[in-house]
Amino acid sequence: MSAMPGSFDLDVSRDVVSLPQRVTDKLREAILAGRFAPGERIVERELWKSLGISRTVVREALQHLQAEGLIRIRPHKGPVVSTLTADEVRELYVVRGALEALAGEGFARHASDGQVARLREALEFLRTPEACASTEALLAAKNAFYAILLEGCGNRIIGQLLTQLNNRVTLLRRVSLGAAGRLPQTIAELEAVVAAIEARDPERASALCARHVENAAEVVRRSFAGD
Repeated sequence: MSAMPGSFDLDVSRDVVSLPQRVTDKLREAILAGRFAPGERIVERELWKSLGISRTVVREALQHLQAEGLIRIRPHKGPVVSTLTADEVRELYVVRGALEALAGEGFARHASDGQVARLREALEFLRTPEACASTEALLAAKNAFYAILLEGCGNRIIGQLLTQLNNRVTLLRRVSLGAAGRLPQTIAELEAVVAAIEARDPERASALCARHVENAAEVVRRSFAGD
């Protein structure tokens, strides 16, 4: 059996949101933070006993995470953290590239001047030692950048789809952002995106967003191929 991650706080409150939703959120955070490794078995009994909640609540949370693609139910083994094949990675990045291109185009067209300024601030924060202090800090900083992009793109459906998709992409982003030389390239690519947005050039912003995702996908592809 896999041991529960000892350093991760899975304490759940029954007051803020529904208990199943709170458990789902906590387990999602643990998976996306890498505290459950891809392919690792999630033992239901350990979860509901350690959390002091019912097996039904745990199973409901796991069903939500299965629908999001973060876990898979394997016969005779139960729930395990999803692993992605090379083909699945390619397909994910194709969809992510199309959605981010739409988000960049929409932001250039619809975002307020205040949102554009906030996007520039989020990009500048990515250059700071604080943002680069750890992989978690870097992912959080980049997620903050994308949250602003989605907020101002003028299409809530794009935001919903990209948020769910990026839950599956997060562990792959650890690979791409951690590759040698990738961070300066990432910042340069996002600088070009923001410059196009500040110029209110939707077509260029769209193309640059797509190119940024293509470059990240190539880094991950090489890691799968062992290059």
